[in-house]
Amino acid sequence: MSREPQVERATDAAVAAGTLTAGFMADPVMRWIFDTPQKYLTGFPRFAAAMHGAAFAHDMTFQVGDHAGVAIWLPPGVQGDSEGVVAAIQDKVAPEKMPEMFEIAAQVGGAHPDYPHWYLPWLAVDPARQSQGLGARLMKHSLRIVDESGLPAWLESPNPRNIPFYERHGFEVVGRTQTATAPPIHWMLRPGRG
Repeated sequence: MSREPQVERATDAAVAAGTLTAGFMADPVMRWIFDTPQKYLTGFPRFAAAMHGAAFAHDMTFQVGDHAGVAIWLPPGVQGDSEGVVAAIQDKVAPEKMPEMFEIAAQVGGAHPDYPHWYLPWLAVDPARQSQGLGARLMKHSLRIVDESGLPAWLESPNPRNIPFYERHGFEVVGRTQTATAPPIHWMLRPGRG
C-alpha cells in the first residue's frame, strides 16, 4: 500500500506542514492554545515550523504513504526556534492565557534531559489514514536511526490517547505539566539502546 518511509528534503516542508496541521486538528493542547479554527489554521503551521525547522537541515524528517504520516526529529544538541514559537502564538493566544503559556514552556523546557538525546517534537498521521499502521512504520524506521546512536529519545505527548502508542515503542511517562486550565502534556523518555 505505501512504501518504506523516506527521508524528506527541506523542499517537502510545506507538505509536511499540511500533514501536521491535519493530524493535530483535534489535539487537546493545540486546541487550547489555538482555540478557534481560524487561529489554529493560521497559527499552528507557524508554530510547528518553528518547533522543527532545523530537522529538515539534518535529514531527520520522515514521511510514509505519500505524506499521509510525518515524523520530525531533532538530533542531539539541535533545538527549535524558541523566538519563532513565541512569534507564532503571540497574536493567536488570548492575552489572559499568555502567563500560563509561559509556565507551560518553562515546565517543558525544565523537564528536557540535560544530556544528549534525540527529540521527537512531531509525529502525525492524516486522520483519514489513521489506524493503518503508518505511525508505527514511521516510529520503527526512525527509532532504528536513533538506536544506532545509543542515545535516549524524548517526546512530549499532549494527547493522553497517544501514550499507549509511544509505550509500545519503548517510551515511558516520566512527568507532566501542571497548570491552571491547560490540558497536561506528558513527558516521555525512551532509554538509549545499542
